[in-house]
Amino acid sequence: MFEALTDKLEAIFKKLKGKGILKEEDVDAALKEIRIALLEADVNFRVVKVFY
Repeated sequence: MFEALTDKLEAIFKKLKGKGILKEEDVDAALKEIRIALLEADVNFRVVKVFY
């Protein structure tokens, strides 16, 4: 379970590293992907809600 979450988070951050300049849309998309990854890993919804 932790390996899958780690892999997803690494992929998200790798996408962000590849960009020279981050736009607000890039950060919003990354946060959305992080929330989904956390929910898929059965993290409590209240914890995930912090990322809104």
